[in-house]
Order: sequence, then C-alpha cells, then structure tokens
Amino acid sequence: MEEKVDILLTTYNTNTKYLKEQIDSILNQTYTNIHLIISDDNSPNEEIKEILKQYEKQDKRITLYIQEQNLGYNKNFEFLLKKSEANYIAFSDHDDIWYKEKIDKCLNKLIKEKVDMVYCNSRQIDENGKVLQDNYFKYKNVPLINGKSHIAISRYIGIGCSQLITKQVRDKMIPFTEDVIAHDWLASFIANENKGIAYLEEQLFDYRLHTNNVFGGRSLKQNLSIWKNENGNTYQSYLKYRRERVIDKAYLNGVKMCKEYAVDNKNKDFIEKLINYYENLKKSKYINFHIIKYFRFLAGKNLFKQAIKEIAIFHFPILGYLIYRDA
Repeated sequence: MEEKVDILLTTYNTNTKYLKEQIDSILNQTYTNIHLIISDDNSPNEEIKEILKQYEKQDKRITLYIQEQNLGYNKNFEFLLKKSEANYIAFSDHDDIWYKEKIDKCLNKLIKEKVDMVYCNSRQIDENGKVLQDNYFKYKNVPLINGKSHIAISRYIGIGCSQLITKQVRDKMIPFTEDVIAHDWLASFIANENKGIAYLEEQLFDYRLHTNNVFGGRSLKQNLSIWKNENGNTYQSYLKYRRERVIDKAYLNGVKMCKEYAVDNKNKDFIEKLINYYENLKKSKYINFHIIKYFRFLAGKNLFKQAIKEIAIFHFPILGYLIYRDA
C-alpha cells in the first residue's frame, strides 16, 4: 500500500483564481494517497473561506482549518506541522501550479536516495501564467546538494514549495523557537543533520511571482530598487540595506535559527564561526579583506554567479554600491 503524503497549504487573502488552480493541481497528482491539510489564517475575504469549504466537501482527502485569529505566516505553518501525521510531508504555496508527477517523482527520489529531504526545480511564472524563467535553479543559483553539506547551514536550500520531507524532520522542527524565520530553511538544516538531502533537476511545478509574494523570487536588483524607492539612493542607505536586508535577514538570522536546533558538535562549531563572519561583515564600510572565509562558508555547486554578487556586496561594499546604485 502506498504511503500517505501530507500536503500542507496555508492561505491568507489569496487570489481565488490562483487558489483554485493550485488546489486542483494538487488533487490531480498521479500519486493519489495524499492528505491536503489547509489552514486559512483568518482571511478577511469570506469568498476564500467558502471556496475552501466547498473543496473540503467535494474531496475526502482535504481537511480544512479556519483560524479564529491571524497567526502569521510561520505560526500557521507550525500549526499545520503539528496536525500532520504522515511519514512524508510536502509544503505548498497557495498560488503555484504543480505538475501531475511532482509528488510521485519527489517521493521516489527520497526513498531511492534514503535521505530526509528532496527538493525539485521549477519554472517561474507571472500573475498571468506567462513563463518568466524556465529554470529556477539556474536563475536563482539554488545550491545543489546530494548528501550533506555545510551550505545547508549558511543559506536556504530550495524554496519550501519544492520540498518533500520525512516525519523525522517534522518531529524535530516543532515546536518552533522564537528564532524561526523560515520553515523551509529549518527543514533543510534538520534534514542535513540527519540522513541528508537530494535534489531533482527536473521542473515539477510553476512558481508564481507577483506583487503580493511574501518572500518571492525577486532578483537582488528588484529588491534593491524597491528599497531605494522607499529609502533613497545614498551610500548610507545602501549600507543599511546591505546590513539589514541582506546580511541580517537573508543570511545571519537563518544561521541563528539553525543554532537553536543544532545537535551535531561539528555543526555547532561551524555555526559559531559563521555568525562571527557575518557580524564582522556588518561592520565593514568600504572593504573586508577576509575573502577566504567566504569560500569556506558559502561556496558550493551551482553558486558561481551568486558568489560574484555576494563577494561584491559582502567584501567590497563600495564596489557593490557603484554596481547597483543605478539598477
């Protein structure tokens, strides 16, 4: 008998068209032994709740929870993780489109490789379904890991909607500590400490980018442009963006989260050194000469182009400013 796979879907004021497309794509998976657990985070739009209730009535594989109070993104995912009982768990966004064999192929890969997490490639689409990027791994320089790697500590490995994890990972994820900033980064770190990680190069879903993305697949230039429109284009503004939005939010906070869950002593030691590295970078105003540490902490497969950008931002902030000030 096929193992059951729990699919965890959070919703909050999503576009109803996107929501229907995503739920339909999940229910049409070739792997049929699924349990779609949905938690609506008290959406003000009552139409969303009614749509979800109709889906629950129509398909016995769906369980719906409607929160009485808004929990927030992370707590809503924690709620669903606590409800999950299956041996395998997939995370889902509310506005993507899964290909029919997504669960099938990810689960087969996970079992074959005997790992605790598999993540797959995707295309990136816009609000109207137009393909923006046909290879998300390549476009976003996603780290590619088969087995174990310190990269699963220093940066996130695959977006949550691309991941399939085991119950063993889920059990170690909950309850969330106050330092949890991203369930997908946490999942990959715990999987890496256990049996490891594997990836699928094949695109198995369409990842939607639009103005309401919580995290989104925007490029550095796009994110920096948003910041400049709100905070100005001076060098001091750029340094603040580099410190708060890049080093802290995109890197250091994730590592501090991993620290709370670390069990392996070698990983604990690596985390302490990595935190010191990031803290040192934040103090640099013009140049930081400890470039060798970058390669020790952040280099990996599929990260060459990413390395060029990060070295400019981390170690030569004045150069990074000159490159991106007119972006």
